[in-house]
Amino acid sequence: MQLQKLVNMFGGDLARRYGQKVHKLSLHGGFSCPNRDGTIGRGGCTFCHVASFADESSQHHSIARQLASQAERVNRASRYLAYFQAYTSTWAEVQVLRSMYQQAIELTSVVGLCVGTRPDCVPDSVLDLLNGYREAGYEVWLELGLQSAHDKTLRRINRGHDFACYQQTARRARERGLKVCSHLIVGLPGETAQHNLNTLDRVVETGVDGIKLHPLHIVQGSIMAKAWQAGRIGAIELDEYAMTAGEMIRHTPLEIVYHRVSASARRPTLLAPLWCENRWTGMVEISRYLTLHGGQGSAL
Repeated sequence: MQLQKLVNMFGGDLARRYGQKVHKLSLHGGFSCPNRDGTIGRGGCTFCHVASFADESSQHHSIARQLASQAERVNRASRYLAYFQAYTSTWAEVQVLRSMYQQAIELTSVVGLCVGTRPDCVPDSVLDLLNGYREAGYEVWLELGLQSAHDKTLRRINRGHDFACYQQTARRARERGLKVCSHLIVGLPGETAQHNLNTLDRVVETGVDGIKLHPLHIVQGSIMAKAWQAGRIGAIELDEYAMTAGEMIRHTPLEIVYHRVSASARRPTLLAPLWCENRWTGMVEISRYLTLHGGQGSAL
């Protein structure tokens, strides 16, 4: 597979900058989400069920233990990024966040932090905390779940914020020198490939350092699963995803790093599309599409 030659992928970018492989280790900080706990809403985003991508039992272990367990299982690198992934990893008092982040960077093999969160849960105090780690020499990525730049879609999937909120947070983060990675979903109900390209354009125009693409997963326990089971929505086909993701990549400036171009979900939680059981399936098809039509930035 020629994907690394066709796309500015995060793994290759890290290897070039650090002179060795750097691997992300996923952590569960036991955080909640304001879209679940009643602060903003209840029920969460219509597509979301954390058990499809995160081990809920891991939250009961310390950050140090989770890192050690992950590193032992991965065993493919000697340098790591601590990735706070599950739920909203800035949704706590600053002193609580500082304690968790500090536990992660105390391991000498950890070179930085990746913090997954919502655009509406990143006050200046959190940005200043993260910036302190950046100033200390650590790699720091703020991963913002956006999914779509279209407010109509954001309302439909119950995000609880609008695109303007994302723009404000992304700009405040980048003004401090923090790197921003935007999470985008391809295949959301009511959206076409053109919607996805428009989202990409608006994200790039706002300013972004990294992008993470996900095909829409229909997973048990999500609100969207009920609509799928009732036949009200469908699941994205592999060829459609490869074409849409491929065109987004072709329209992306070369300096922007792709952290991910496809994703998998666990069965039996995954209901559809079944090709998402293995993330390599999507990656191979995207690689084929780009080989035929041109790599990242070729459509600009």
